[in-house]
Amino acid sequence: MIRPIVAYGDPVLKKDAEEVAEDHPDLSGLLEDMWETMYEADGVGLAAPQIGLSLRLFVADGSPFGEGENGDPGCVGFKRVMINPVLFDLSEEVDSMEEGCLSIPGVREPVVRPVRIGVEYYDAEWNLVEEHLEGLAARIVQHENDHLDGKMIPDHVPATKRLLLHGKLRDIGLGKVPVDYKMKFPKSRRR
Repeated sequence: MIRPIVAYGDPVLKKDAEEVAEDHPDLSGLLEDMWETMYEADGVGLAAPQIGLSLRLFVADGSPFGEGENGDPGCVGFKRVMINPVLFDLSEEVDSMEEGCLSIPGVREPVVRPVRIGVEYYDAEWNLVEEHLEGLAARIVQHENDHLDGKMIPDHVPATKRLLLHGKLRDIGLGKVPVDYKMKFPKSRRR
C-alpha cells in the first residue's frame, strides 16, 4: 500500500525516532509499504518518520547509482532495510553534494558529509549486520539516518541560506508545491 509522504513542517520529522521492537506488529507489511511508497515517488531512500511513524527504520536502494560506466561501485546491489541503525567510524574526510528529499519536494541543497562510515543495524530478518560504506551508499545512509534523529537538509545549510529557503519551506508545509506522489501536508488538507 502506498502511504502519503509527510511534508516538511510536520512535527514527526523533527523528533528523535523510537527504537523498533523485534515484535513490532506487521513489520513485514510496513516494510513492503515503505518500498512501494519509495519507488512510487522515485526515491532512493525512505525513513519511517517520512510516512508519519516515529520509528528508527529506513529502506534504501542506491543500486541505480551503481549502473553504467560512471556508476558508483559502492552502490552496485546496494538495497537495504536498516532497523535501529547506529553509525560509527565516520571519516574525517568529507565531501559536499547536492541532496534532495521526498519530504521537501523541489528543494535541493549541497550537504557536507563524511565520505566513509560504519553502520550497525538489524536487517528485515532481525540479523545483526555491521558494514562499512563509502561514496553514495554512505551518503544515502547518513541522509536517511538523519531523519531518525529529527534532522533534514535545511539543518545542514548555513543560517543565511535557511532564511532564503524560508518561503519555499513554508509553502511546502502549506501544500503549495507541485508533486506527483501522494503527500500529507501539515498545514493543509490537500491530498
